[in-house]
Amino acid sequence: MNSIPALELSFRRKGDRLIDVRRQLAELYGFAQIVGRYSELLDQWYLSYGDSKEEALLYHAFDENGPTTAALAVLEECYRGVTDVRSIALWNGAEKTAQQASLMSLVNMLGPPDRVALSLRIEPSFADWKVPLLWVEAAVDIWRPLVASFGPFWYSEHKVFRDRPGVSWLFYLPRVLSEQQVPEAGLLHPVLDKERKQIGTVIVSIIDEPFSEHNPEHVRVANAIEMRLADQDLLPRYAEL
Repeated sequence: MNSIPALELSFRRKGDRLIDVRRQLAELYGFAQIVGRYSELLDQWYLSYGDSKEEALLYHAFDENGPTTAALAVLEECYRGVTDVRSIALWNGAEKTAQQASLMSLVNMLGPPDRVALSLRIEPSFADWKVPLLWVEAAVDIWRPLVASFGPFWYSEHKVFRDRPGVSWLFYLPRVLSEQQVPEAGLLHPVLDKERKQIGTVIVSIIDEPFSEHNPEHVRVANAIEMRLADQDLLPRYAEL
């Protein structure tokens, strides 16, 4: 199977009710603004809506001012009266499989944390970790995740613990980490808030080439980081998120 880069994050919100559609879509707009700088294939987003491609291309998710009136109207009607779970899925409208991308936001009031996921098949592939690092930092600024990861989608088949997230290429935790705590990491990047206070750390497992789940050494390094974090009770279980 080919590598498919994916960013995934989980987070908890304060409040006792579901956020509204406008806010949920506005969050995705803020993130899409950052992602869109990487490629023109990520500059346009459409609602994943309807039974045909023609219908799906009818609804631009965003314009230059934010969420479009049409997209908001469709989503508000679709989820009218829903108070427990809402999922918004977007796609970039590309015809070729090798150019497709999707962006999903799930909010709920039931139990599991809220989730955001970006899945990419676009070309060119990532030459290094610096672009996805910017994306992770943007996601942290918007959602303040409990965990976030970026790397090949199928790395999940190689991670050490079935009940915990995998480190993959980039892995974010909302805590300050030192080299002594994660000596196997290729790089530890501090994530700062607007007041320049460190609120978390991105662990980069491989820094000299793109991470591949087909490279045994890459998998070995990521696995070693996972075990190191788990030994220090720093790698949460899904049930703890």
